[in-house]
This record gives sequence, C-alpha cells and structure tokens, in this order.
Amino acid sequence: MSEHEKNDVEQEAPGGAAAEAAEALADGAEPSPEVKEELEAEAELSSELDRLQAELSQLNDRHLRLAAEFTNYRRRAEEEAASSWTRAQADLIRQLLDALDDLQRVGTWEPDTTTVEALVEGVDLVERKFRQALESAGLEVLDPAGEAFDPNTMEAMMKVPTEDPEQDERVAEVYQKGYRFRDHLVRPARVSVYKHE
Repeated sequence: MSEHEKNDVEQEAPGGAAAEAAEALADGAEPSPEVKEELEAEAELSSELDRLQAELSQLNDRHLRLAAEFTNYRRRAEEEAASSWTRAQADLIRQLLDALDDLQRVGTWEPDTTTVEALVEGVDLVERKFRQALESAGLEVLDPAGEAFDPNTMEAMMKVPTEDPEQDERVAEVYQKGYRFRDHLVRPARVSVYKHE
C-alpha cells in the first residue's frame, strides 16, 4: 500500500480528529495544529449544541406553561360569562317578582268588596311595574302610530286607502306593539298602513 493510500485510509477511519489526538497523546506526541483546530471547532459545536438544546428545553417549558395558562383563562372566562348571564337573569326575575306579587294580590280581591275601578287600577299598576322592569333590563317598546312605515321593525297587516298624499306609507293603526331588546328585534310591531290611491 502506498503512503498516499495509507493517508486516505487514516482520514476515512472512524473517530476523526478526536481519534487522531488520542492516538498522538498515547504516543506521547503533540497533536498537529490542524487536529487542534478541529478539536476546538468540535468543542465549540458541542458547546453551541448544548446551549441550543437548553434554550429549546426552556422554550418548550415556557410554551407548555403558556398553553396551560391560556386553557385556565378560557375556562375562567367561560365560567364568568355563564355566571354573569345567570346573575342578569336573576336580576330581571327579581324585578318581575314585585309585579307578580301585585298580580297575585289583585287575584285575591273579593268580588263583593271590590269595585271595577279598583280592579282596573290594580291591573294598571301591575302592567306599569312589568313594563318598568323590562325597560330597565333593556327592552324598548315600539309603538309607531303615525310614523313612516319601516319594514325592518314593522309588519304590515293591511293597507288602508287614503286621499291624503301626506299619509301615504304612514302607520294608520298599531294592532300589536313591537319590542326591541338591545338592538335585537324581539317582535315587530303589527300595523295597518295608509296607501294613497
């Protein structure tokens, strides 16, 4: 085997610069500058690899903590929203209970001792309390008598002929009031509409 072939075999042998350095030290010889340079480069790469693995481990731990925190936050937010909705419903019911109590009292009046005027007054009181409770919760009554017809908030039940062009497409009569709850139409007002002929 020629010297050149021996060098090729030595370069291809496993272990690389580390094996050469170990062999040189075992022989008591000083490793060559090229081998020293390769050893330093390998040490730097190993050090960089260790640093990157530690950083990756830290980032992975941070990611897992953030994911757990977000899951906990989402669960708390859902629980708070459900609790808030329940409290809002309880507040509305609490406001309606006064009117319900009054309605029950009206139902217990004796026909022999109650006048029609007193009964009507009692029913009016109950109706006012119900309306106030619903309005304080955000309910808006739509009573569009005399207004221009708006198909977004009204339902035309019939057309009423008119000779007056000023009344064309205006509400003639409200059959049933409409209701809107916080920009959401609960029920359109049912109306008759003037139509100029």
